[in-house]
Amino acid sequence: MILLLTCLTVMAVAAIQRDGRVWGHALADTAQTTGGRQSAVQTLRTLDDGTIVVNTTAIGKDIAGYGGPVPLEIRLKDGRVAGVKALANTETPDFFDKAKSLLTRWDGKTIEEAEAQKVDAVSGATFSSRAIIGNVRRGLQFASSHDVQPSLLDKLDLSAKSIAGLVVVLMAAVIPLFFKNKGYRTVQLSLNVVVLGFWCGTFLSWSLFVNYMSSGINLWTSLIPVVMLVTAFVYPLFGKKNYYCTNICPFGSIQDLVGKANRRKWKMGQATAKRLEQLRQLLFAVLMVLMLTGTAAQWMDYEVFTAFIFRSAAAVVVAMGVVFAVLAAFVPRPYCRFVCPTGTLFKMAENRN
Repeated sequence: MILLLTCLTVMAVAAIQRDGRVWGHALADTAQTTGGRQSAVQTLRTLDDGTIVVNTTAIGKDIAGYGGPVPLEIRLKDGRVAGVKALANTETPDFFDKAKSLLTRWDGKTIEEAEAQKVDAVSGATFSSRAIIGNVRRGLQFASSHDVQPSLLDKLDLSAKSIAGLVVVLMAAVIPLFFKNKGYRTVQLSLNVVVLGFWCGTFLSWSLFVNYMSSGINLWTSLIPVVMLVTAFVYPLFGKKNYYCTNICPFGSIQDLVGKANRRKWKMGQATAKRLEQLRQLLFAVLMVLMLTGTAAQWMDYEVFTAFIFRSAAAVVVAMGVVFAVLAAFVPRPYCRFVCPTGTLFKMAENRN
C-alpha cells in the first residue's frame, strides 16, 4: 500500500508540474467567479451583432478527451451554428489536430438539426473526437434550455467500438482467473491486440495516468481504461501480480503472439539479462527526473503503445513498435522486460524487481 501511494504521489507531482492541477482542481484558479461559481456571462454571452457564444469550459468540464477537458466555443447566429472553435486544452497535439476536422461538421445547422446529427469519431483520435462531440452537444443543450442535466444514456458511450472493447477487457479481467487454457489464451491475446489495441486504441500508459491525475476520471466514458486500472493496481493487492501486463496489455499481447510463431529463441545469458534489466531501471530513473522537473515530460507521448493508433502516432513510435514486435520472435517480451516505463511503475507498485 505504501508503494502504491508513493506511485500515486509521483503521478500527482507530475500532473502539478505539467498542468498545474490535480484531479480537476487548479492550484491557482484564475477564473472569474460569482458566489464561488463561474458566472453565466462566461458560459453564454451575446455579441453586438446578435451572435450567441456558448463557452463549454464550465458546463462540459466532465467531458474529457485523452488529456483532460476539451472546452469549445460555439457560435450561434440566427438560430444556426455559425462556427465551433477549440479552446486551450491538454490533448496531445498530433491527435487533436486530426480530431479538429470535426469542428466544421455542425456549421449551418439549426440547433435542433445539430443536436440530432450523428457524428462519428475520427479514426486515430477517438478520445479527442468524443470530447469534441460531447462538448458540442452539451453546449447546444445549454443554449436551447439553459439546463444541462444529461441522462445516464447520454453519459455512456454506447458505440459498437466501446461495447466491444468493454466486453474484451472484462473477458481478460475475469476469465483467466478461473480458466487456464492455451487455446483460449491465444484467442484472448488476439482480441486484446485487434480490439483493445488497433480498434479502440485503449491501453495504460504514463500519459494516461498523469492525465487522469490532472483532470480526474469520467467513469461513464472511461469504463475500459478503468477496468484496466483495476487489474493493474488493485488485483496485485490480492496476490495477482503482473496481471494487466500478462493478460490485457495490447502490446504485451502482440509480443506473446509473435513469440508463439517462432520457438527458436536467441540464447541470452543471465548476466546479459540482468544488465538489460538494470538498464531499464536506469532509464526509468532518468525519465522520472525529466518528468518531475518538467524538463522533457513530452516523453510520455512517445511510449510505444501509441503505435496502435498508427494513423496519428509519430513515425518514430510506429518504428519502435515494429522493431520490438519483430524482436519478440527471438526474445520473449523484450519491451516489457527491458524498456517499458509503465511496466516498471507496476513493478514498483507491486514490490517486484
